[in-house]
Amino acid sequence: MKHVSLGELDVSRMGLGTMGMSAFYTGAGVDDAESIRTIRRAIELGITFIDTAEMYGPYTNEELVGRAIAGHRDDVVLATKFGLISHRRGGNREFDSSPENVRIAVEGSLKRLGTDHIDLYYQHRVDPQTPIEDTVGALSRLVAEGKVGHIGLSEAAPTTVRRAHAVHPLTALQTEYSLWTRDPEAEILPVVRELGIGFVAYSPLGRGFLTGQLRSTGQLDPGDFRRTNPRFADGNLEQNLRIVETVEAIATEVGATPAQVALAWLLAQGDDIVPIPGTKRVSRLEENAAAVDLELTAQQLARLTAVAPPVGDRYPDMTPINR
Repeated sequence: MKHVSLGELDVSRMGLGTMGMSAFYTGAGVDDAESIRTIRRAIELGITFIDTAEMYGPYTNEELVGRAIAGHRDDVVLATKFGLISHRRGGNREFDSSPENVRIAVEGSLKRLGTDHIDLYYQHRVDPQTPIEDTVGALSRLVAEGKVGHIGLSEAAPTTVRRAHAVHPLTALQTEYSLWTRDPEAEILPVVRELGIGFVAYSPLGRGFLTGQLRSTGQLDPGDFRRTNPRFADGNLEQNLRIVETVEAIATEVGATPAQVALAWLLAQGDDIVPIPGTKRVSRLEENAAAVDLELTAQQLARLTAVAPPVGDRYPDMTPINR
């Protein structure tokens, strides 16, 4: 597996997102044994970058990751996130990136993950009630104590990124990016590249849509988050299949899967971009990992880039995004 740098942090060219193993998607939490096999197979394949969050479950995904990496801690770059649970207020699901909450959150994550340090610690969403300078100041103290190696933000606006970076260097910004979501190209990517901050692309397969396997919300469990996502709504989903059709056509040309083509396009956007596709199954993990070696022609990349954006917002409520 190739390696690249997120800021000064060395990571595998592709990471593994573990959210869907425990939360929000169809099949979450039904086969932890297979999920653990998937994480361990990732390590065997040279995927060092593992991404989780206290919110996933909540808590159960960090515990799962902790079990999976037991005995392999030195082989992984471990990333987790805080800020969507207020430990000061009884564990309520709400924004809280106050210095006090950051301190409580990191201790919980360290315990669940079974480690004495987190390699990359992100603010999950910007807290409108806490100045970003206060949050990053608290994170900087955790770095000084050795509990956190590097810090990052998720779904933050360019001005917020600049303010945060002025307090303590950010290693990475994590934001949704794929053929399904091109939003970062306008402002976010130029800013992080200017500042030398790496970019972690979550949902690089468009929440599974770009695999070509999802044609109807009827395939999803009743509690699957995608049932409430505007892009999967009746009418929108059918229109958005045109994106998949282009991906599938190129996949046929190159003898690859649609998922591999979608990931290859994203990898071609820059060595400072690290996708973290999520999966619960070893077979899908191996399929995704092979995309690192897939090279598309300039013409094929251009055809993909030219695909019109999807219909519908990427969240039912976009207010926590880009602030």
